[in-house]
Amino acid sequence: MNAMNVTDQDKVNTYYQALLDRNSQFVGTFFAAVKTTSVFCIPTCRARKPKFENVEFYHAMKDALNAGYRPCKVCRPTENAHEAPIAVKSAMDMVREHPKEKIRDDQLRRQGISPERVRRWFKNHYGMTFQAYQRMYRINSAFQEIKGGSNITDTAFDSGYASLSGFNYMFKNVVGAAPSQSFHGSVIVMQRITSPLGPMFICATDEGVCLLEFVDRRMLETEIEDLQRRLKSKIITGDNPHIQQAKKELAEYFDGARTEFHVTLHTPGSDFQRSVWQALQGIPFGSTRSYQQQAEALGKPSAVRAVASANGCNRVAIIIPCHRVIGKDGKLTGYGGGLERKRWLLDHEQTHRRDS
Repeated sequence: MNAMNVTDQDKVNTYYQALLDRNSQFVGTFFAAVKTTSVFCIPTCRARKPKFENVEFYHAMKDALNAGYRPCKVCRPTENAHEAPIAVKSAMDMVREHPKEKIRDDQLRRQGISPERVRRWFKNHYGMTFQAYQRMYRINSAFQEIKGGSNITDTAFDSGYASLSGFNYMFKNVVGAAPSQSFHGSVIVMQRITSPLGPMFICATDEGVCLLEFVDRRMLETEIEDLQRRLKSKIITGDNPHIQQAKKELAEYFDGARTEFHVTLHTPGSDFQRSVWQALQGIPFGSTRSYQQQAEALGKPSAVRAVASANGCNRVAIIIPCHRVIGKDGKLTGYGGGLERKRWLLDHEQTHRRDS
């Protein structure tokens, strides 16, 4: 096992006690990997606790996966370790249910929600403040209304802004253009979702889903910057019908009830890249292709390296199934989400292909 496990003895002792106590305050700070069963868990797992000598700890879920451990079926660590606490979920629900209002600290406290805890969680998991999250939702709601023909002044005051100038400033800061210039513009809306393989970011425009990636994917920040540049749009927190459909289809896929995706995609790239991504979508559920076979299917048998490069530029994981491409010798090759995730996806598809 070549992944970095925790070796500091004081930490190991603390983590083992937290595991015995099922201490929820440690959720997300470590993962307990059991040598005798090859599974890893979160601290609150209800399963029988391992002996001290049979457990090792990892700070990152990715390290536990890379070390060859698989997620525990009892506590489902890849889903629950990064899931928002109930208090944070409640705060997010308040924003979604009242997108034109600014949710204040006193409103959260009246609902029994600690504003300080919400702020810490957002900073750690979204890389932004709760107030910034709210602003994005409010501006996205206003953007959609203005695109639909609503009066800018009415929308500004209806969105809770005390002045038109303040609304214009914030709108331009978030969207990148003044309200009067946004009638034919677009934004990229983004959400953070959970999956059996860990949290993911999903982005969509009015035209379709344009990004679906694991949050710990290397080069994700570069991907996002490139996407904004290509589409000449900013990414803001929000929702749209394409994201809703993708979430539904992904849930069905992970449940083994879906083998094909029908959600509309918006995938800017070169003509060659788009042809490669289209070919990827033609690889059947539960099947694999080598890079050589993929190049031959495109009528470019000598373009193996170019095909591999285009696969690596795919921004829409799972739905555009680059995980189904393997080496010519049958071995697993590079995957942005990590080889253990690739192995999990292929095993998942093989299992449910047989079941169907």
